[in-house]
Amino acid sequence: MGSAWKVAYADFVTAMMAFFLLLWVLNMVPPETRAGLAAYFSGERNFDSSSTSPISNNPFIQNTDKIDARDLKINEVQKSHYAIAQKIKQMLMADAVPQNSSGISADDVGVQLRVNSDVMFKPGSVELLPEGEKMLQSVLEIMKDYNLYLVVRGHADSAEIKQPYPSAWELSGARAAAALRYLAEHGVKPTRLRGVAYGDARPLKPGIDEQSRAMNRRVEFFFHRPEVMSYNVVY
Repeated sequence: MGSAWKVAYADFVTAMMAFFLLLWVLNMVPPETRAGLAAYFSGERNFDSSSTSPISNNPFIQNTDKIDARDLKINEVQKSHYAIAQKIKQMLMADAVPQNSSGISADDVGVQLRVNSDVMFKPGSVELLPEGEKMLQSVLEIMKDYNLYLVVRGHADSAEIKQPYPSAWELSGARAAAALRYLAEHGVKPTRLRGVAYGDARPLKPGIDEQSRAMNRRVEFFFHRPEVMSYNVVY
């Protein structure tokens, strides 16, 4: 019993040495790399559905243009996520999409691009606007450049005029289908595409004013690896 304190003291010293070694290693990593990796390997990598910025507040997304994936000790899947997020970010910034009309987020399965329906379609319809076709062309480029699968998620606003569609379900599904049809007609194999309709069941905002309702009517493009096609998380 008299020497038991020595064991506890040794454990304490070992833990302190490990702690200071960790601090030293973190200090040697560039800040932008540290921020990106911390976001990727932590709970922050979940989608920030409430984000109103075109660039998610996730450091993984914010720092894609500052990080060279070739310098990171990460696997090929993670490198592809960086590359895709960077391409989407450059696409949004170059096209000057309105700040509250798009967003990017990422998790350990894939990368998501969110676009408000008002940017892509005429009100209450599935007729593509020029901006919508331009957005789909960018999505098409990503699908051609990378071996990815895509889930297109359609969302509608509860107060939106839906005729000739009987409900928000049909309208959101028709918009997702319109995006998928465009991609398939321009060379993407249908086996790489899936669509899902959420109607007004998953709003981003409470929908108490027109600005928040406009955010709720949206289309989400979720780019993910082929091997997770059957995962429920992609929906």
